[in-house]
Amino acid sequence: HHAALNGNLELISLLLESQAAVDIRDQKGMRPLHYAAWQGKAEPMKMLLKSGSSVNSQSDEGQIPLHLSAQHGHYDVSEMLLQHQSNPCIVDNGGKTPLDLACEFGRVGVVQLLLSSNMCAALLEPKKGDTTDPNGTSPLHLAAKNGHIDIIRLLIQAGIDINRQTKAGTALHEAALCGKTEAVRLLLDVMRNTYSQTALDIVYQFTATQASREIKQLLRDASAALQVRALKDYCNNYDLTSLNIKAGDVITVTHTHTHTHTHTHTMASLNINNKTQNEMSS
Repeated sequence: HHAALNGNLELISLLLESQAAVDIRDQKGMRPLHYAAWQGKAEPMKMLLKSGSSVNSQSDEGQIPLHLSAQHGHYDVSEMLLQHQSNPCIVDNGGKTPLDLACEFGRVGVVQLLLSSNMCAALLEPKKGDTTDPNGTSPLHLAAKNGHIDIIRLLIQAGIDINRQTKAGTALHEAALCGKTEAVRLLLDVMRNTYSQTALDIVYQFTATQASREIKQLLRDASAALQVRALKDYCNNYDLTSLNIKAGDVITVTHTHTHTHTHTHTMASLNINNKTQNEMSS
């Protein structure tokens, strides 16, 4: 363990030649490979892997070596572990994968590496129970609450669901409540461009939060003209002057606030831009 932690190749070699157990656990359940990964030392890693060290054995905290190399941004070591079939989908006792930790700590290179792994595609999909699991999280939530803009962009490009919710809410909630203004601005821009069905609902929930004044203004500005897509056809048979909405129509939702002493009234008007029909009632 000490030889791996210090990267002492001569000592590691001597111990392995003397039949030292390559995967012996210490009192924290850590193996020599964990310590080499933590320090990001490639040569000790190679020696331990060549001697048959297991890449997917977990410590008492549920972490595999890839958790440690990802959290600390060690690209080469993380790549080596993946090449030896390390499983990036394994969660630790806190419910976090190596990708979660790389996103949380802003390790852009390692995030790119992990996203290029086919196994990580499953981590971008919604998990059942996220809305009730107290430890439920997602890479996007962790990047947003810590303001890691480049990583948010990478995750969105990789296809992560921007509206995914945990018990804490969406990534936009996390960014706003943690005061990450640039992250809020980026997430709102993406919501506008993807016709988010829930974006307006999210914005309304911020009226009484502790988000900063600048973030609240961003949210109000965003909700002033938000585009969504109609999910299904709608018509009002009791009002022949009303607009008919077809599934797929782009709806621009606008609203204004009028304040009284005790209440805030929200008025919404819908402007339908029908891309498939040219003839519509006005």
